[in-house]
Amino acid sequence: MYANTASRPAPSALPVRADGPAHRPLPWLAAVAVVFVVVQLAVVVPGSTPSWDETVYLSQAGGSAPPAFFSAPRARGTSYLVAPVTVLTASVTFLRLYLAVLSATALVGALWVWRRLLPTPVLVCAGAFFAGLWPTLFYGSMAMPNLWCALGALAAAGWVARAVLGETGRAAPLGAGAAVAAVTLMRPADGMWLTLPLLLVAVRRPKMLAALAAGLLAGCAPWIAEAFAYHGGPVARLHRASEIQGGLGWNIAVDDQAKALEGRTLCRPCDIPWKRPGTTVWWAVLPFLTAGGVLVARRTGRGTVARVTTVTAGFLAVPYLFLIGYAAPRFLLPAYAVLAVPVAECVVYLFTRARRAGRPVGLAALALLVVGHLAVQLQVLSRVSASSHATGAEYAAVAGALHRAGVRPPCVVSGDQAVPIAYYAGCSSRQTTGHDASATPAEVRADARRVATAVLVAGEGGQPPPYARAWPRVVLADTRGSGTYTGYLAVPATAVPSRP
Repeated sequence: MYANTASRPAPSALPVRADGPAHRPLPWLAAVAVVFVVVQLAVVVPGSTPSWDETVYLSQAGGSAPPAFFSAPRARGTSYLVAPVTVLTASVTFLRLYLAVLSATALVGALWVWRRLLPTPVLVCAGAFFAGLWPTLFYGSMAMPNLWCALGALAAAGWVARAVLGETGRAAPLGAGAAVAAVTLMRPADGMWLTLPLLLVAVRRPKMLAALAAGLLAGCAPWIAEAFAYHGGPVARLHRASEIQGGLGWNIAVDDQAKALEGRTLCRPCDIPWKRPGTTVWWAVLPFLTAGGVLVARRTGRGTVARVTTVTAGFLAVPYLFLIGYAAPRFLLPAYAVLAVPVAECVVYLFTRARRAGRPVGLAALALLVVGHLAVQLQVLSRVSASSHATGAEYAAVAGALHRAGVRPPCVVSGDQAVPIAYYAGCSSRQTTGHDASATPAEVRADARRVATAVLVAGEGGQPPPYARAWPRVVLADTRGSGTYTGYLAVPATAVPSRP
């Protein structure tokens, strides 16, 4: 009895790694990162073009078009992230390669924070689980904030867990503060939902509390400054952001998130038939794997790690499961990243127990389940990538037709899907209605007297706004998603650039 009691780690001390110096995690984590990059380069990157949201972020950072309107919910972190590339080249392939390698490196870095808390098999399994999800693979090379929030959340939780378990010195507070700042810079709301549980967990550690608060404020600073400059203050910006997101409040979006996992990057509205429920099996099993991982962690002296991860992941998931009325798989990436730790605890325990019990059938069954899960993720990834490539090709087709019709930079595009199409055409996007409204009809008419201007109408029966009805009508391109695009064009003679 006394021996068993003495073998348990003290609550205030970091747990002793049981795998010894021969099991160094870095080579294994590097192998996970290499596979992560290779799959992206093989499936996602070829033929890839910027998505709607990406065009907004890229245009802010010296992309191939003037800056698009930056609506209230957005934050500048993603634009800062891609700026080193966009100021040098407009190559989408180079951008994808840069982000794929950077995200893989950041994945290793976030997991490395946990190296003193987890055995190598658990650490590597956590990385493989998260890296193997199709939203992680799809957004690894995309100029979008959610994956970076996920990796920052994983790192922040690891630093806080180390501090709670007794690590002294400056590394843990500085690391946690920097991770929180990075998450908040990307998405201020995610930064807040990350900081709240970490503050609760670290409530008795003043240095950590100060670091977390400082990180949150530092990450919010650009968003707050911009709120005063362009949105009438933070409260007004929050109100407008809530309007754009459909009104934040009690909305159960659990079923919407489940439907979106079949391969929808955005499910808004999500009143659609559920065609592939099999793609959600892993999601349904996730709570049970998490619960199993918590039990295993408590038995092995890592109960504090389990508490930090589950509480943090729960907070990160709440707004996207219960407070908004639509879904996107990328929204839950921060929760998945943190939950990867208890999930890995459970999976490694099951494999270890089956191996030690000499049950080859059990090992084979577990291996088959893992392979099946990965096969489903790759199948969905392939389908999502193909759909994304097709949408980008349609934007490019409409932009090419605009160029042939004389709408070339400097130019203005308004109307249906104007934001991404304007980026592809190298034009400014100027919307008079909707979430991206940035001009009045009078201002668009004034633009049309100076530069080539196009108002886009998609689909049969669509009508241009009154101010553009007398402009020449040109059929631009037929698309799969939005039907036939028609442009109402105003091209002043002085605005038509000479052909090369």
